Amino acid sequence: MQVTTEEIIYPSSDGQPMAESTIQYKLIVTIKEGCESLFEDDPNVFVAADLLWYPVEGRPDISQAPDTMVIFGRPKGDRRSYIQSREDNIAPQVVFEIRSHNDSQTKMNKKFSFYQRYGVDEYYVYDPQTNELEGWQRLEGILEPIEPMEGWTSPRLGVRFELPEEGLEIYRPDGERFLSYSEINAQRLLERRRAEQEFQRAEQESERAEQEFQRAEQEALKAQQAAQRSQLLAAKLRELNIDPDSI
Repeated sequence: MQVTTEEIIYPSSDGQPMAESTIQYKLIVTIKEGCESLFEDDPNVFVAADLLWYPVEGRPDISQAPDTMVIFGRPKGDRRSYIQSREDNIAPQVVFEIRSHNDSQTKMNKKFSFYQRYGVDEYYVYDPQTNELEGWQRLEGILEPIEPMEGWTSPRLGVRFELPEEGLEIYRPDGERFLSYSEINAQRLLERRRAEQEFQRAEQESERAEQEFQRAEQEALKAQQAAQRSQLLAAKLRELNIDPDSI
């Protein structure tokens, strides 16, 4: 008798929106793109936003979709979901959640329990409404709270967290701040304008140099012509038996 084994389906969507506000969406994209840029030259660091993570083989009912997750030791590439059993059983090491106005404390507690149970090393939660950042680091198998978070540097990512009144700021190891797309675009436009101004200044300098060169050539030509006239005059004077040096 042949036994048929049905393929287990891991859904690629949980039916929930990626974000419930423009602020939340902007932060998620900024953090995801910032983390991705940190490791753009490392082929074995995978970064994803709002991607379902299935930590237990054969259990599609157990999943979570972190706002951003960073996985070291897994190749970059497109995925419909992150099925851990197919990824050398490597769990995401760093997870970010941006709290929305609809997130109850019960919901956040469940997320914490999930990340605690399934091996996340660093877990960060930011509330844009209150400008509060919480963080936990796994020590001896347990996610322990990080205190204080202000100025904390992630051991895994090497990024530093700051909390000015304007909201969360994350700084790369080189000191550059994570920027949103609009900030990156504004920076590019500014750099383009500066480059255009530098080009215009260089052109103006080149024109001035050309004008100076032309003036110098004209002066040299005048001097040459004056010398030639002087030589002709001296020659005529000698023809008249007049010493030009005595004049």
